[in-house]
Amino acid sequence: MMTRRLFLGALAAQQAARPNVLMIAVDDWNDWVGALGGHPQVKTPNLDRLAARGLLFTDAHTASPLCNPSRTALMTGRMPATSGVYGNEQKWRPRMPNAVTLPQHFKANGYTTHGGGKLFHHGKGFNDPASWDEYFHWNPAARANDWHDNYSFPPDPEPAGRPLTPMPSVSWRNFDWSPVDVADADMPDYKVSSWAAAHLSKTHSSPFFLAAGMFRPHIPWFVPKKYYDMYPLDEVIVPNVKEDDLADVPPIARTFALNAESSHHLLVSTGNWKRAVQAYLACITFSDAMVGRILDALDAGPNRGNTIVCLWSDHGYHLGEKWHWHKQALWQRATHVPFIIAAPGVTKPGTRCDHPVSLIDVYPTLADLAGLPKTQGVDGVSLRPQLHDPSTPTDRAVVSTYLKGNHCVYTSRWHYIRYNNGAEELYDRRQDPHEWVNLAAGASTEVKQALAGHLPRVE
Repeated sequence: MMTRRLFLGALAAQQAARPNVLMIAVDDWNDWVGALGGHPQVKTPNLDRLAARGLLFTDAHTASPLCNPSRTALMTGRMPATSGVYGNEQKWRPRMPNAVTLPQHFKANGYTTHGGGKLFHHGKGFNDPASWDEYFHWNPAARANDWHDNYSFPPDPEPAGRPLTPMPSVSWRNFDWSPVDVADADMPDYKVSSWAAAHLSKTHSSPFFLAAGMFRPHIPWFVPKKYYDMYPLDEVIVPNVKEDDLADVPPIARTFALNAESSHHLLVSTGNWKRAVQAYLACITFSDAMVGRILDALDAGPNRGNTIVCLWSDHGYHLGEKWHWHKQALWQRATHVPFIIAAPGVTKPGTRCDHPVSLIDVYPTLADLAGLPKTQGVDGVSLRPQLHDPSTPTDRAVVSTYLKGNHCVYTSRWHYIRYNNGAEELYDRRQDPHEWVNLAAGASTEVKQALAGHLPRVE
């Protein structure tokens, strides 16, 4: 009897010592973060304060600049070329029936797992009941609707008379924006942040993995008016766009840039470029405020000293650069993302890692920080060495994939893109941060071959 009590007491002490994990996901948020300097006017006080208390990865890139393949890669630890999940319509679980997801791995190792909002892709059949002990749906009908929270449709608030911009005439209905006359509390992300805050305000008998997914700044850009008012229209600064920026890229790249859902020329000709940038900035600041509510609850509650915080965006976003809008491209604006980890006892406040890293590294990094065993089949690597010492080089190139056969490689010096027909782009990241000059035609074969050596060899 005494032996059993001692064992149970030791087990309880071990469980209490294990760190909790708070993972916050944001959607379609590029590097327009104050701490990253991506836009001179952006107001992100809460992401900035999280960066100030942990490590900011300044050169982090998504596994894929598209929602489903990006989130599938991060949550399963498998790159698109490994999983075969390249598009938004592909259900990932039938392709990987035996995959152990990030929350499943924590669940199998003594953690309770709690999810809410958009974590996996938000369409029907993408969320994974096996991954969670609890899942919060802001829309009560979602659980009966195949775990599908119906963002961009009621009860997600929207203005009357939708659409309100010219963009849905050439694109899908969601490329629309407007302030809405509702309180923050009426928005889905507020409800998700309230749920996460309530969890963080309590003590728990076992370690937890808590994941909260914010939907904005995903389109449609409908948020309360006060966030629009923070960015007076006549003061909005639009991105610096080179008029002939597509002149030196291959035809397949122009096809991606000028797809039917983009139409930069229509935005410019109708005087809506500034309005769209204003809307995106407003949605960023709204999302930042929701993240702030979660951080406030963590700071005020009993779990701050023993909770790892990890924040990421699923991919970047174009707002006219390369005459492109949305994601769905392999230029840095679509792949570069905010990525922050604050781990008590590991990271030092206000540190920055400037080496290229990938969101595919989130899975092995969080598992490593929690002391969990390694999972077979995970493509990423643990970033624990960089968390201890941000100057530690990663000694690797970072790959991003958009649809099958189209990949890019980032090193500290180069950004190399190769398409499924063999077409290439090459940018010198030190000399050409805007990626205005494609060097592929004149670059040495040795440089391109070395970079191409990092591309997936089997898909």
